[in-house]
Amino acid sequence: MLNRYPLWKYLMVIFVVAISFLYAAPNLFGEDPALQVSGTRGTEVTSDILVKTQQRLTEAGIEIKSAVLEDNQLLVRFRDTDDQLKGKELAAELLGDKYITALNLAPATPHWLQAIGAGPLKLGLDLRGGVHFLMEVDMDEALNRVQEQRIQDFRTDLREQRLRYSGVLSKDDGTLVVFRDAETRDQGLSYLRSRYPDLVFSDRDSGENFGLFAVMSEQRLKEVKEYALQQNITIIRNRVNELGVAEPLVQRQGADRIVVQLPGIQDTARAKEILGATATLEFRLIDEQADLAAADAGRVPANSELLRDRNGRAVVLQKRVILTGEHIVDSSASMDEFSRPQVNISLDAPGGSRMADFTKDNVGRSMATVFTEYKTGEKKNEDGSSQLYKQQEVINVATIQSRLGRSFRITGIDSMAEAQNLSLLLRAGALIAPIQIVEERTIGPSLGKQNIENGIMAMLFGMLAVVVFMGIYYRKFGLVANVALLANLVIIIGVMSMVPGATMTLPGIAGIVLTMGMSVDANVLIFERIREEIRDGRGIQQAIHVGYDKALGTIADSNITTLITAIILFAVGTGPIKGFAITLIIGILASMFTAIVGTRAIVNLLWGGKRLSKLSI
Repeated sequence: MLNRYPLWKYLMVIFVVAISFLYAAPNLFGEDPALQVSGTRGTEVTSDILVKTQQRLTEAGIEIKSAVLEDNQLLVRFRDTDDQLKGKELAAELLGDKYITALNLAPATPHWLQAIGAGPLKLGLDLRGGVHFLMEVDMDEALNRVQEQRIQDFRTDLREQRLRYSGVLSKDDGTLVVFRDAETRDQGLSYLRSRYPDLVFSDRDSGENFGLFAVMSEQRLKEVKEYALQQNITIIRNRVNELGVAEPLVQRQGADRIVVQLPGIQDTARAKEILGATATLEFRLIDEQADLAAADAGRVPANSELLRDRNGRAVVLQKRVILTGEHIVDSSASMDEFSRPQVNISLDAPGGSRMADFTKDNVGRSMATVFTEYKTGEKKNEDGSSQLYKQQEVINVATIQSRLGRSFRITGIDSMAEAQNLSLLLRAGALIAPIQIVEERTIGPSLGKQNIENGIMAMLFGMLAVVVFMGIYYRKFGLVANVALLANLVIIIGVMSMVPGATMTLPGIAGIVLTMGMSVDANVLIFERIREEIRDGRGIQQAIHVGYDKALGTIADSNITTLITAIILFAVGTGPIKGFAITLIIGILASMFTAIVGTRAIVNLLWGGKRLSKLSI
């Protein structure tokens, strides 16, 4: 008998290896030290900024590899890191506070490879360098927001039921409703208890006042905190992705903390700008009864608040918030009929209903759009971390002309770039509670480079030992196994480069080394089975056929059990464990393909069509 593969199997092997090599090729070109310039609060990066930056760097004798303006960001590539650091200082001095200048690493992939979507491996923080933040969610503020909303809901519900009350206020981590008589109090208790089953109600009478006190149950308290943490994780991840940071890691740590790792970002200024963009909107009514001059002098009505617009003009707003940014599901920037920038807002169903109900009853009144940011101040907490403060600005005041629904627009924005920036932040989501950075670390690219070099050296030494052993012990078949080993490595790197979200870490390199050993192990099983069949007196071609067929079951069993373990590691692991698991999964599948299909294709091509009296194995 003769061992032959149909033509399509040879073509399949060639296609898989060729595609893998094509997508692994960008890793041969490395990365360039680069400087990334972007605007703050939507400041536009124009071609004038590009020209000014180039001129300033050239005058300083710094050689620029290239400078490109794309997606409202300027990317300047340098020959080495010394020029990169000098260029960053000069650009920051030239451009001032309106622009963020950040160190970065830009792939040097040729354009023809970029055109087919090929790019280098996404490297983790331990290999590429970057910044690490440990952030803490302000749970007190999250609970305060729920408390404020509950006060508004209680007032609305009691008015709808025509139950008269003296006041609704926040007290002792709960909500106190004061009635004038016990009968109304009991009616309010009966109605509110049925409407809010997650609250614990109790009587709190004082003199002639009949009080009803409500606090959250332990279960509800836990749910609020969990929701605030999970929602902030999702929003931070969305915001980082929207702002273009490659392969970020955002995950929870403990009850109220979030770990954020941004590989490739080499200074914390850019990272803080991304994570500090905790923007949201509030829609509130103008207090038209307030005396503006008196409020500006400090005499603000009890239920109102004094804010200012971007021109410094005072605006008195009611404290009651009609709607917050958490109901915004989409936003986009465009021009209105007068060619002025605007942001188009789309709300979720509850938000649309609330806005429609409110504006229906307040046609003709003025409503303000308030832009809110949480920023890190210069004051420090007792533990040394920076305090957060809330900065608010009225960006728009408009008269409610008619009932609004789930879609409307806000105007009064200075530039299209600011409209796009505001739209991006709102689309990424509004933080449920403010966050502050309690720990930050910068991992330099030199340490990452050393990790890469050590990992590659370990891989090369391991491969060299395996190649020498297989070549000596199995002769020509050993060379076939070595070719399959190299193909296995190319496939792993190619697939890792293609898969979205796959990040190479130091444990991932260990996974590749382990996989290469497993790949050769499969070939050892096959070759030993062929040797055994030849010793039993079978013909050469029959021994090859039986050897591959009978070894297949053993190889599949051992690899499938390891694959199951790797999948479990990927599902439940985080960080380095997940990086190890994903390379192991890809490596197992690639090794089974190269060891079983790949080597047999080569063996069939070289020896399968011949009548042999002996075999070099």
